[in-house]
Amino acid sequence: MERVDREAFLPEALLVVDIQKASVAGPGAVPGAAVLLERTAELIGRARRSGALVIHVQNDGAPGAGDEPHTPGWELHHPVVDGPLESVVRKRRADAFDGTPLGALLTGSGVRALAVCGVMSDICVQATARTALERGYGVVLPYDAHATQDIPAAPGISDTVPAATASRAAAWALGQRADITAHSADVIFAAPGGRTGRDKAGPSTLSQA
Repeated sequence: MERVDREAFLPEALLVVDIQKASVAGPGAVPGAAVLLERTAELIGRARRSGALVIHVQNDGAPGAGDEPHTPGWELHHPVVDGPLESVVRKRRADAFDGTPLGALLTGSGVRALAVCGVMSDICVQATARTALERGYGVVLPYDAHATQDIPAAPGISDTVPAATASRAAAWALGQRADITAHSADVIFAAPGGRTGRDKAGPSTLSQA
């Protein structure tokens, strides 16, 4: 697709990346998980009311990992609401486009711009946002709606890097192509192709190709 002018289009889809229980609850939770959950829930609600796509990206971790499929930590934190505009896309790699139906889903829905939130800022969120930019989508990335873990100290090189700093650096690394918005409350959604409303069909779950 042709690259879009990010100022010309409002996000028509919300990617909620890896908001799974292993990352937001218990000993493996990211710092500030409660705030992250509040901000992402607000984004999901606003996207739904606007008729935008809501795509929950769910990571299938390796055996023994906190997000190993069908374990408690693998479960999505936010409920998936019935409707044709809400889907779950499962992935095995950092980039949610890699080996999944995500690209086809966005293209088939006529999406030109999207917002990205979730975890981890410097891994899956950044990788997914970068590929979206490379594919020509407008990308909005609100600072207060993605998070990661502290980066451990490297003896003789640097002290521990706080998670909030790591998140900002991950977004900053995307450069000026992304619309880095300070507050998720500033994100305004639109329906793809001007569609509005939701019907009674259930949500779909799409796995890797």
